[in-house]
Amino acid sequence: MKNTFIMAVTIVTLQSALIGCTTSNSHPQKNEPPAKKEEGIQFSCRPEQLPTIESELAAYFGSLGITPDLYTLKKSTAGTLVYTLNTPPTDTNTLDFSRRPEMNIKDEVIELPMKNKKTRKVSTVSRKEIVLALMQHGRLSEFSNEHCTASALIDHVGVRQSIVVWTEKLSWVWPDGGPAFWNKKYWKKGTPITQDPPHIIVNDMFMNQKKYAIGCYTASKVVIIQGVLDYYHRIKKDPETLRRIEARLMADGEPLVHIEPGKMWSFESDFKPQEMGHSGKLLTIQYGIAPRNIVPGDWIYLLNTDEKTKDKTGYEGSNAIYLGRNKLDDYYEDHNHSYQFDEKMDEVYQWRNGVFSRSRHFKKIKYLTPEQRENLYKTPAEGGLLMDFRTFPYFF
Repeated sequence: MKNTFIMAVTIVTLQSALIGCTTSNSHPQKNEPPAKKEEGIQFSCRPEQLPTIESELAAYFGSLGITPDLYTLKKSTAGTLVYTLNTPPTDTNTLDFSRRPEMNIKDEVIELPMKNKKTRKVSTVSRKEIVLALMQHGRLSEFSNEHCTASALIDHVGVRQSIVVWTEKLSWVWPDGGPAFWNKKYWKKGTPITQDPPHIIVNDMFMNQKKYAIGCYTASKVVIIQGVLDYYHRIKKDPETLRRIEARLMADGEPLVHIEPGKMWSFESDFKPQEMGHSGKLLTIQYGIAPRNIVPGDWIYLLNTDEKTKDKTGYEGSNAIYLGRNKLDDYYEDHNHSYQFDEKMDEVYQWRNGVFSRSRHFKKIKYLTPEQRENLYKTPAEGGLLMDFRTFPYFF
């Protein structure tokens, strides 16, 4: 549910040292068949770097219970390592990984800080599931240049898990078309009013959740910012990277603005062409992703394609964070903290039937056949709801 009004701010120039998610643009010679597109995780490095990366990743995968039989490793003398899941090439699905016995995926339990120096344990997606999802057919994550290290992948997986764990149990207030509200100690309408660093200001939104009424567009940005900052502040304890990321967020004084690339919203009817010039402060985007290929920590968008209800404030579509285990977020504690993927799809679809509350409007629900539910995974151009892009953190 993205706000239609986008604040005009200074374009933040992204430093190349914080960007590292690219795909090859090489072209085949005339009369040669096009080269097969790689899928999974690729390291494009100097040849002398590869033995160290391979050794360190073998140890990392082993620590997560990822055995060599689960993936294939392709090496080239040109300086690449490609890790691809050992599944059929036509298998691009990541949503059912927790139900595949050969993967043996289990949740990890992580301790999160609370107010008054208390902590709570949260069961969340495993790093194993995140790595296997990155290896699955249907997309490519490439580490190159300064990101040609095993630690770049390890950090990326840690950031994704951090985003998910902070999204697991939320109970913000849903504005339902009304005005948002914020804790006045730190914010004025989404703009910080203190000199505290962003990791302190944003963290308050998780410590005092009932003091915030925000839509799902803002909520999606907030959980991503929290996940990234908390990883480098509390988990990895990397003050230099934290400082650089916070400087990027605060370059225009608006840490919640333009964390994603402007082109993410180019499908909207009121999209302003100048927004294409905004690179994301924290996030990059990939297009043409297979419908069920979603990695934990991805930000996705479900578009309301109904002409009657799509202009209702808050119901233009649904921003969602994938939590792994076939689950999407529940920012407002409406559905026991998460939705199964089919449930979230059906929720957005039922808006066209006037179902804005499953409890109050249950008589208006029109139940879908399995075939109709399957169609919802298609893109809006194909009659479905799921946009084919995935938005996710840079390799920092």
